Amino acid sequence: MKTKVAILNEQSLDKNIILEAAEIIKRGGVVAFPTETVYGLGANALDEEAVKKIFIAKGRPQDNPLIIHVGDFNISPYVKEVPKVAKEIMNKFWPGPITLIFEKSDKVPMITSANLSTIGVRMPDNNIARELILAANTTIAAPSANISGRPSPTDVDSCIEDLSGKIDYILGGENSEVGLESTIVDCTVNPICILRPGAITLEMLKEIDENVYVDPAVLNKPTEDFKPKAPGMKYRHYAPKAPVKIVSGDIEKTIAKINEIVLNYIERGKRVGVIATDETKNSYNSDIVVSLGSRENLYEIGQNLFKVLRSFDTMDVDIILCEAFNEQGVGAAIMNRLKKSAGFDIIEA
Repeated sequence: MKTKVAILNEQSLDKNIILEAAEIIKRGGVVAFPTETVYGLGANALDEEAVKKIFIAKGRPQDNPLIIHVGDFNISPYVKEVPKVAKEIMNKFWPGPITLIFEKSDKVPMITSANLSTIGVRMPDNNIARELILAANTTIAAPSANISGRPSPTDVDSCIEDLSGKIDYILGGENSEVGLESTIVDCTVNPICILRPGAITLEMLKEIDENVYVDPAVLNKPTEDFKPKAPGMKYRHYAPKAPVKIVSGDIEKTIAKINEIVLNYIERGKRVGVIATDETKNSYNSDIVVSLGSRENLYEIGQNLFKVLRSFDTMDVDIILCEAFNEQGVGAAIMNRLKKSAGFDIIEA
């Protein structure tokens, strides 16, 4: 398959390119496109055969549900009911990096929801994404635009690397502003429940519902028979080619522990990569140290996380060691992604 690539300026969109990509969606094709979270891999969410192509292109397990993306607030064709608390969240945070889980209508095929009676719905805060959805005149199912299990793409080059030759069209735009997939909130339960942390944090959501909580499944390694209600809850995700280990504890002890592990691997002739921060990057004995940014700006850390994880695939390392982060605010989302990347392999310093 030949994949067409078109790069757009989000501030002055070429409507002809948008219409060309929308026609592919209408005809049952698959299009990668930018959003503010990560790049998405989109197809008509109401077309079973088109949705199958997403799973095939990604190599994605079919029990991993998809999120559908909308271009406006009219979600009534796709869901049975919009609870009051969901309306409040939509009014405050849409368009934006938050997905809400509803009981789905019969219009949404079971393949899209991975045979669940619920579906996640999001309105992206990206001009290209919303214009594509509106031009296609349908809701678009779109997981991240990468091979399943790899770090999600936050730039068009990563989409091309993973999916060129596997899909019909790649729409390029700016790098993703958030860099982490959307927060997912289950609005079918009372109180509402966070199924995936993201840039819209627990603390922000408490301003709407003080009883909101994080599903325990987010915090622990899932069992084999676990049935995910939202994307990313079950399988190992965000993984570069080399295994990742997280080192957790007081920062000085973390640095000492990482240096101890680095020395041990180097003595065995292994190449070690270290994921550090601006404050610690000069503290390590490894020749391969990459900073995520400043610990004083966790949004910057989140924005850079997937790009940094991907960067190690070109560095020929045998193992990647990463500092842990405080799991407050957006730090909860960062650690959620890191734990998935590491397969919950955490070393206490």
